[in-house]
Amino acid sequence: MASIEFVTLEAVDPAAANRFYTTVFGSDTRVRVRASAAPTSGFRGFTLSLIVSQPATVNGLIGTALDAGATPLKPAAKSLWGYGGVVQAPDGTIWTVASSAKKDTGPATRQIDEIVLQLGVADVAASKRFYVDRGLAVTKSYGRRYVEFATSSSPVKLSLYKRRALAKVAGVAPDGNGSHRLIIGSDAGPFTDPDGFVWEVA
Repeated sequence: MASIEFVTLEAVDPAAANRFYTTVFGSDTRVRVRASAAPTSGFRGFTLSLIVSQPATVNGLIGTALDAGATPLKPAAKSLWGYGGVVQAPDGTIWTVASSAKKDTGPATRQIDEIVLQLGVADVAASKRFYVDRGLAVTKSYGRRYVEFATSSSPVKLSLYKRRALAKVAGVAPDGNGSHRLIIGSDAGPFTDPDGFVWEVA
């Protein structure tokens, strides 16, 4: 089964981006940064989610991100599925920090349980077929709205949304042009998917 080993974020100032991510997340090899001045504007078509154990950890990570220069997009709050909020890093990447728990069970930590890459695509069913053909196995699928891939051993999880729906979850307008400024490192690559997301060999 194919897995995603890491994601590489492209930034105009990679040194500043690295400082931000080290400050907020610590040294996590699942998120890398490299230089790029490729034109981009608006929503880049993806978000990254940090899944943590409890609301206190959500608040701590979001607070650290805001202190380090992130922009708030959605304040942390309870919802039907748990507790979470959304910020945009100084390099432009949108991050959700979330927990399925609605109550704290202990002191806040900085432990990140999972990183989930969420791609906003034009046709969820077509992208699902594309990825299945490249060795990814589906674990959840809700028609043309949402797909989650079974990557239990993968350092980075993957899910697909309709682009407009993902932008709404992130709290931004769906319009955007130019580079995604994202490279996906996987044992399934190299290829470029139907929405222009680039995969390379990990």
